[in-house]
Amino acid sequence: MTQLEAARQGIITDLMRQAATAENIDAETLRARIAEGTAIICHNNRRQNGIPLAVGKGLRTKVNANIGTSKDDTSIDKELEKARVAVRAGADAIMDLSTGGPVDEIRAAIIAETGVCIGSVPIYQAAVDTVLRQKKAIVDMTVDDIFKGVIKHLDDGVDFITVHCGVTRATVERMNREGRLMDVVSRGGSFTVEWMAYNNAENPLYEHFDQLLEIVKPYDATLSLGDGFRPGCLADATDRAQIHELIVLGELTQRAQAAGVQVMIEGPGHVPLNQIEANITLQKRLCHGAPFYVLGPLVTDIAPGYDHITCAIGGTLAAAAGADFLCYVTPSEHLRLPTVEDVHEGVMASRIAAHAADIVKGVPGAMDKDIAMARCRKNLDWEGQFRLAIDPDKARRLRAESGVDEEHGACTMCGEFCAYQVMSDGSRRRKVAAG
Repeated sequence: MTQLEAARQGIITDLMRQAATAENIDAETLRARIAEGTAIICHNNRRQNGIPLAVGKGLRTKVNANIGTSKDDTSIDKELEKARVAVRAGADAIMDLSTGGPVDEIRAAIIAETGVCIGSVPIYQAAVDTVLRQKKAIVDMTVDDIFKGVIKHLDDGVDFITVHCGVTRATVERMNREGRLMDVVSRGGSFTVEWMAYNNAENPLYEHFDQLLEIVKPYDATLSLGDGFRPGCLADATDRAQIHELIVLGELTQRAQAAGVQVMIEGPGHVPLNQIEANITLQKRLCHGAPFYVLGPLVTDIAPGYDHITCAIGGTLAAAAGADFLCYVTPSEHLRLPTVEDVHEGVMASRIAAHAADIVKGVPGAMDKDIAMARCRKNLDWEGQFRLAIDPDKARRLRAESGVDEEHGACTMCGEFCAYQVMSDGSRRRKVAAG
């Protein structure tokens, strides 16, 4: 019995209790949301070290960190260090997107390294196996190759898999008729589009969706229905191809849930600020409230080197409007593989976005630390501020670098004219005068 099937039968499982405790909510509340499909628990039942991750309605907004090798950098050690840094920085999940080097060993090592939720894109596996091991072109992948990639990842214990089931021939036709500036920017989406064109066939993951459900269900893994037509620039946002794919994903969501398989939906990409809320509303309506997992979204195309900031701006608005899961973007986006430092910066930026949105959404306890921080600042309690900071090490380092005299309490921004100090001294004088 899957978590979704148990929830629909009114059964609260151990995983539900564990996840509900982490969310500081009642287990029955979580069960009810899983039953209606507005929340999920990401956890592959083959995974021995995995911590169940609840994502969805009324829950804390989660953050994912993408890592993984390419042909240009195949170091397992680097990816493991990125995984460690991402977890230390507070990432709730890690996606392994490796396409270079010993991808099977890299995935296994990442899964063994941490208990956080792990995601992957199995079509990358099929492409790598076809090109590097079979010495063929990506378009020569067989349907069996694609499903073997899915099975391999699930056997390894991946908790959620991105599958581009909404990339259909009808959606490609709509994109071509309307026209796009950047066409398809999703790597998995581009593999699928080119495969369909070369083989003059429908997307196997769409055509054989019931087979996919049969494969996934025994693992109780989550299907992350990928956005192969996500906009790669602001000019392509919210066009016919993107929305048609979303309609298809809504239909597939119902089919998956009817089969007892948990689902979340992946979303855009690059979206102007004034279209973000509408995108969230559309997804929630068309996909019947299924959890929404967004990449960014990035709110401008001209900030290479600062895309963790463009991501945080869009992610805050998206999550405040109802998105449930933010995929981070690092300063290296569009430029190179991220470094360890980039991973840290990306996680922190998206965590800030998620937290700001949780305050707006009224997630239980979301504002507690902000109130505690205000009290510590009023009292010039620096240790308290460091303890509450989202990045304590950086806060402590910046204060230390100022060379401030700790005995005087204030920072170097205002020094002796610190407003807190002025008000505190004035309060003492007023009490003495009144006494």
